[in-house]
Amino acid sequence: MLRILVVLMLAGQAAAAAEAAPFAVKDVRLLAGPFLEDTQRDERYLLSLDPDRLLHTFRVNAGLPSAAQPLGGWEKPDCELRGHSLGHYLTAISLMYAATGDERFRERATKIVTGLVQVQNALPSKGFHPGYLSAYPESFIDRWDAGEKVWAPWYTLHKIMAGLLDDYEVFGDQRSLDILIKMAGWIKLRVGQRTQEQLQKSMNNEIGGISESLANLYGHTKNPDHLRLAEAFDHHAIIDPLARDVDPFDGKHANTQIPKLIAAARLYELTGDPKYRHIAEFAWSRVALARSFVHGGHSDDEHFFPVTDFAQHLGPTTAETCNTYNMLKLTRHLMAWHPSDDLAEFYERALFNHILAAQDPRDGMFVYFTTVMPGHFKTYSTPENSFWCCVGTGMENPARFGEGIYFHDDHALYVNLFIASELKWDAQGLVLRQETRFPDEDTSRFTVSAKRPVDLTFEIRHPRWAAGMAISVNGKPVEAGQPGTYVAIQRQWKQGDRIEIRTPMKIHTETLPGVPSMIAFLDGPIVLAGQLGRQGLDQIDDHAEDEEAYNKIPVGRVPALTSSDSSALIAHIQPVAGEALTFRTNGIGVPDDFTLKPMFRTHHERYSLYWNVLPAETK
Repeated sequence: MLRILVVLMLAGQAAAAAEAAPFAVKDVRLLAGPFLEDTQRDERYLLSLDPDRLLHTFRVNAGLPSAAQPLGGWEKPDCELRGHSLGHYLTAISLMYAATGDERFRERATKIVTGLVQVQNALPSKGFHPGYLSAYPESFIDRWDAGEKVWAPWYTLHKIMAGLLDDYEVFGDQRSLDILIKMAGWIKLRVGQRTQEQLQKSMNNEIGGISESLANLYGHTKNPDHLRLAEAFDHHAIIDPLARDVDPFDGKHANTQIPKLIAAARLYELTGDPKYRHIAEFAWSRVALARSFVHGGHSDDEHFFPVTDFAQHLGPTTAETCNTYNMLKLTRHLMAWHPSDDLAEFYERALFNHILAAQDPRDGMFVYFTTVMPGHFKTYSTPENSFWCCVGTGMENPARFGEGIYFHDDHALYVNLFIASELKWDAQGLVLRQETRFPDEDTSRFTVSAKRPVDLTFEIRHPRWAAGMAISVNGKPVEAGQPGTYVAIQRQWKQGDRIEIRTPMKIHTETLPGVPSMIAFLDGPIVLAGQLGRQGLDQIDDHAEDEEAYNKIPVGRVPALTSSDSSALIAHIQPVAGEALTFRTNGIGVPDDFTLKPMFRTHHERYSLYWNVLPAETK
């Protein structure tokens, strides 16, 4: 029988202490700016979806009546991943309620949980084990057990469990916790029938974050069975090398691995086992610092590739958006253990340049591959006939925008990101309002509202990318410290106190890893994309049911650059008057110069992030 399910002595295990913690989504409200605009588009899309259509295949699987029209794409009644979107949706509407207070999201969550209770209660009559809950038959798990071909049944179960956990944490609906406890009972039955060797072999199939969900469930129930089940899904072929500082990722399906790292992070927090912390931190450094493209994304055709081979992996299926969603989750855990500019800079880079760039500003639809292929373009989902994994995480992302801006401990408030927002810190009786047009402008203004004077240290991030930094409190300058640190401002804060922060940005370059002749341009943390027009795209609707529908369309003409060195290149990048964060090359484009705009504002046309640099005499 499975070794990990033998009763363990847990008395010596204790939760790990954190240096800081993110604020709950409900404590942060976005103010006017690109993130609020994205959120409002997502709100409209979430409210356009019919919960009964998302529940349809669940009800059919349980033999319950359903008059709803089936959804398409990855939610078709014959798709083996059906049901995953309902889990994402339940997370999205729970967090969106927390982020906005809109009661319509509560009503939808209540309806979905009611439907899931009915489905779970009815499934045993179809011959399934008690506690099972899914939109597909339990035979999918039998196939997983047997090593037969099946898409990713545990991945889907994780999404359902994650949605129920978020519903419970936001709304306190006891029914969601009851469903989860019954699901865990079913998982114990299924896993207990396997040997360790059998289970490890099966985990080569994508298991998603099932371990994370079980760990989070243990965080609520303190039932040791739930912790043992979470540890049972430790995939030793991945985590054991990481524990030895060995990177096992080459050739591996990227998004299969990152949820295992998030689970390791959560298990560290719950048990204090330093092995899990080391796994999470080492893996983060390998993905974030060694395997990522300039916009924070990674992977090609959903897989990791050798870090020496970036030049061979600039294709149309680079940078799956789900991967970056998961890397942001992992980064938030690490930031809680020890806030640092390295972590915050990656988070900022990926959030502004990949996640924000992956939503269509016209209709709120989502991008699967935020490609780095020079001359390619973005393909967006359809409202009811795509439902890719990146649609699911895409629904969640805007509701999570407030999660990384501010962290805190009992005596300090960390400002990690410059995003227009208002923080309500009830424990300190304090409201902090951040007004900024960043990145269009380099100044952020903070206003304190306090019920009473409060002794507190503000830890203000001094980014490495800033071309100098200026801070003032109530108009008086404060020493800004060194780039890559947090500036500590300790005082008694009172009603009306003001902080002003200026972080000037400058154009700089970043090479494609291992390829010094290919560069990308950034303005501060903002990745700039070359605008290459719609050559050959006029007859294309760049929304599609198939995420790879347009991968074989030939790329357009992509200019190169000619210069003796990167500093000479930068001297020929000139701002366009009257257009924020917009630049034009001057005399260095071969055969033509081109315009550069932020990646997050580049939509419905061809673009390039990376440019070949030719010898100075080339023209």
